[in-house]
Amino acid sequence: MANINLLPWRAERRRQRERDFYLMLAAAAVSAVLVWLVWGWWMNQRIDDQEGRNGYLRSEIQQLEGKLKEIKDLETTKAKLLARKQIIEQLQASRSQMVHLFDDLVRTIPDGVRLSSIKQTGDQLALEGVAQANGDVANYMRNLDASTWMQRSDLKKTEIKGSDKRNRYEFGLSVKLRSAEQQPSAAEPDKAPAKPDAPPTPKPATAPAGRAP
Repeated sequence: MANINLLPWRAERRRQRERDFYLMLAAAAVSAVLVWLVWGWWMNQRIDDQEGRNGYLRSEIQQLEGKLKEIKDLETTKAKLLARKQIIEQLQASRSQMVHLFDDLVRTIPDGVRLSSIKQTGDQLALEGVAQANGDVANYMRNLDASTWMQRSDLKKTEIKGSDKRNRYEFGLSVKLRSAEQQPSAAEPDKAPAKPDAPPTPKPATAPAGRAP
């Protein structure tokens, strides 16, 4: 005999499908939330790692900036020390130079010339004085040009003033100091100006041979 199911099986199957759908939907939602949480934790970890790296880089940059500042300070100090050293060397060189220069000035002044003013500007000397005659001034300029510490004398003025014949001519001239390469070594004595050769001594005349005196 055949069995006939009179229960509403279609409605029951529909409800079962709806339950399965909602279960799958809930599982998908839970999975999505879990994935979102894991992704957020992973991103937070990456952000923390990057912030740690950034902090390390900032600290290293600060240390490098401090070292660069120290290097700049050292370079500034080095430049100051080099400038002081150069000034000291120039002072030492000029000290010995001034001694030789004044000694040379004394030796080059001829008779009849007297200096009244000496002024140095760089490698130029401005000399002013009085002389008995223009020839004495010209002789003085020749001596300056032949000096081992001075060169290129240039006459600026010469004029007659006053009635004193011994100091009639007032003159002003400039002379250039020789460079360090042209100056003699401090260990070497200054060479004295060359003196004119003495005239040859005449030999006594001899009588010709065969003649009696």
